Amino acid sequence: MTQITRLFDFPYHQLKTYNLEKAFTSKSNGNWESISSKEYVNQANAISRGLLRLGVKPNDKIAVISTTNRTEWNVLDIGVLQVGAQNVPIYPTISKEDYEYILNHSEASYCFVSDAEILEKLNPIKSQTKLKAIYTFDEVDGEKNWKEVLELGKDDSNQKDVETRKSAVTTDDLATLIYTSGTTGRPKGVMLTHKNIVSNVLDSEKRVPFDYGHSKSLSFLPVCHVFERMILYLYQYCGVEIYFAESIEKMSDNLKEVQPHVMTAVPRLYEKVYDKIIAKGADLSGIKKALFFWAVELGLKYEPYGSNGWWYETQLKLARKLIFSKWKEGLGGQLDLMVSGSAALQPRLTRIFAAAEMPIMEGYGLTETSPVISVNDQRDGGFRIGTVGRIIDNVDVKIAEDGEILVKGPNVMKGYYKEPEKTAEVMTGDYFHTGDIGEIDSDGFLKITDRKKEMFKTSGGKYVAPALLENQFKQSRFIEQIMVIGEGEKMPAALIQVNYEFIEEWAKRHHITFKSKEDIASNQKLRERIQEEIDEANKKFGHWEQIKKFEITPNAWTIEDGHLTPTMKMKRKVIKEIYKDLIEKIYRS
Repeated sequence: MTQITRLFDFPYHQLKTYNLEKAFTSKSNGNWESISSKEYVNQANAISRGLLRLGVKPNDKIAVISTTNRTEWNVLDIGVLQVGAQNVPIYPTISKEDYEYILNHSEASYCFVSDAEILEKLNPIKSQTKLKAIYTFDEVDGEKNWKEVLELGKDDSNQKDVETRKSAVTTDDLATLIYTSGTTGRPKGVMLTHKNIVSNVLDSEKRVPFDYGHSKSLSFLPVCHVFERMILYLYQYCGVEIYFAESIEKMSDNLKEVQPHVMTAVPRLYEKVYDKIIAKGADLSGIKKALFFWAVELGLKYEPYGSNGWWYETQLKLARKLIFSKWKEGLGGQLDLMVSGSAALQPRLTRIFAAAEMPIMEGYGLTETSPVISVNDQRDGGFRIGTVGRIIDNVDVKIAEDGEILVKGPNVMKGYYKEPEKTAEVMTGDYFHTGDIGEIDSDGFLKITDRKKEMFKTSGGKYVAPALLENQFKQSRFIEQIMVIGEGEKMPAALIQVNYEFIEEWAKRHHITFKSKEDIASNQKLRERIQEEIDEANKKFGHWEQIKKFEITPNAWTIEDGHLTPTMKMKRKVIKEIYKDLIEKIYRS
């Protein structure tokens, strides 16, 4: 077996071990188009040769901005790394000001972009950067295309130079700069070495039950996010065919077309999938509807390893046959494993999807830890609902006195690029401070209880952990997003963005007509109904942390408008600023 010490060793390992006919598959003009392991390696080498002819030197930074995941991204990634340069992935959804900041801070010399839409943001600021050229993956009139670099590398007479560059790259060399989307302030460039990510792939591999060389995956989480990128290297290592979803909107079509065995997502997507399934169930009538919701109720009580007893397991068998098998069919029919990361997953989703034989294995990590620290695994008793699994091999976790999770291991970043003071703030010796509060139970399962920075005190001196409350309230079908506020105030309150799709359906049933989103926010009957949901959820919390008041925001929270990060986490500061009038109304009226 090839020894893997650098990221570009993965494609060669795949070629030697599995030699897949369909290593990567993307949709182009309505058709799925694949490249084999051999073509993958050949194209990556052509890119490397082309980059050498463009004068790319070791440690040059090459930026990549892509609206969707696609084959070209991965070919380019290996081509860049092989010449000792670094790949700087940039989120497509950030502002042009952030584009400019990242391109200048990283001193990127070339930039590869997916489409015309990104060029619209990039072209106005190009002259303020050090970019020598921009290449596009799509054909865009009047713009350089990435195929020109492939063409430049067609002549393989300088392959010897590529091999010399490759052998000069060590496992401790910098592989990538990942600028964290961050919920506050300017993005920071996380420096990850080949060893950081390679070790994380090899140590996470023991937790995934793939059929090596035969499994299929569907990828759609942005590959600029280290979670999905690490997973793509992991798929390559395990000989898993990778299909790229077209978009969130086309997810369900793509699932049916590809019929994957595995996919990764953030909790928000699993919530949407679940809400859609429940909405379909609500449209049924009579015995079909009764059976559907009987199965849901049963699923919500699910415990792994048959610990609910034989009578529960007997009913579950029936529910799987009658109801859950149809859920699975709707998601392609082959989905045996889903992985969740980036934010807390509601335990009810863990239960229901496991009951439906499509278990979601929740994991935990950060960009700074390449990313996986711990992950659940159904095998060998390694799955516990409400936890983020056991810590992976070679990673050491300790809980500080104040409850903060500290991490040490080969996956911990080299530091923040050009920011030694910020690096020093998050490191104590070799231990990285995650900013998350957690605990490890007696069986070694890690549980995240809150974000250290997000916890606040009310004026009565009581601590409130907003993430715990938010996760509970989001179980209501009326609530799409909720942010708990109340720092320094006499009580906790909440800003709510309603689930517009569900509200429309609810309004029809109650013969209510809404003229606008403002109309929804102020509707008394809806407010009373949401109050009922809040009263119900409040029962699970101590009196001091219960939500006493709320306001409905008059618009949706989006990435584009700055409410959310590219991985759908709330930007609390921004949301507070946008809705300061509503907060004023809660506390001062």
